[in-house]
Amino acid sequence: MVKKIGLTFDLKTDYIPKDSDPQDIVAELDSERTIGEISAALDANGYEVELIGNTKNLLKKLPELGVDLVLNIAEGYRGRNRESQVPILLEMFDIPFIGADALTLGLTLDKTLAKKVFIAENIPTPDFFEVNSVNEVGNANDYKFPLFVKPRHEGSSKGLTEASRVVDIEGLKKQVRLVTEVYKQPALVEEFIKGREFTVAIIGNDNPEVFPSVQVEIDNEINLGDKFYTFARITSDRLKYVCPAKIPESLENKLREFALRVYRSVGCRDFGRVDFRVDDQDRPFVLEINPLPILSHEDTFMIVAQYKKIGYNGIIKMIVDAAINRLNLN
Repeated sequence: MVKKIGLTFDLKTDYIPKDSDPQDIVAELDSERTIGEISAALDANGYEVELIGNTKNLLKKLPELGVDLVLNIAEGYRGRNRESQVPILLEMFDIPFIGADALTLGLTLDKTLAKKVFIAENIPTPDFFEVNSVNEVGNANDYKFPLFVKPRHEGSSKGLTEASRVVDIEGLKKQVRLVTEVYKQPALVEEFIKGREFTVAIIGNDNPEVFPSVQVEIDNEINLGDKFYTFARITSDRLKYVCPAKIPESLENKLREFALRVYRSVGCRDFGRVDFRVDDQDRPFVLEINPLPILSHEDTFMIVAQYKKIGYNGIIKMIVDAAINRLNLN
């Protein structure tokens, strides 16, 4: 029986920025407030909580953590394998944990590899190509604009600004240079899907619960057109979530069906979130899956918790229970 849960995480305040870092370098990392919210929810559900912290802290405590289960929300600091570091250490020492394993986290953080899995599974995703330097960018007539440029392996809208949607060759070169030289990784270039944006939360394993889709509202608009998530919008009051989404049942069913297929295609466990763009013909396109989604009071899981009238403590309990059942720790 699980009595004590350890919590692994990376705090924004633990990272020491370098002069060469972009301004959104710690966007994926958690605040002390979020860690406090999760700890309080675990406590309310009857668990003793051990705050472990980041990978270095975990290494100091191994091999004996003194916990029955670990809730891992550690993002890591650098490299496309950063999210895999805590899970692989826990696996090495046979310590059970909540959430996706190292393989799934590495695969999904690398957006190019994840999209290849979606394509192999016949899951619609925007057409794309990859550029390793601005020297690889061709001529204007080689491309169909608008395009969307993002870092290959980042999350939390890192590297995304109003300029990420490009309409000409000059804009494409500028964004490719930003990604490859400032974020120091290949640029993923996608067709831009004009329309609306949604996210779908999932909890569970054998028969996971797919929650109602949450629609993204920007500047009081749900028909976004050319608007999209950016780092600046996430950190402002211009972004809101609408649940349940104001869409036909047929589109709702499509979003939930594709979300579940994506979740299973990459081996997600316990909980995750799938992001979509939907065009003016109600065709969904999967942007990405996040098996390590934010669990703050302001994000998607809290929105669906309110919709289900179970509150934040209830949604955290669902996630913990999913892992306990998967691991036969009852």
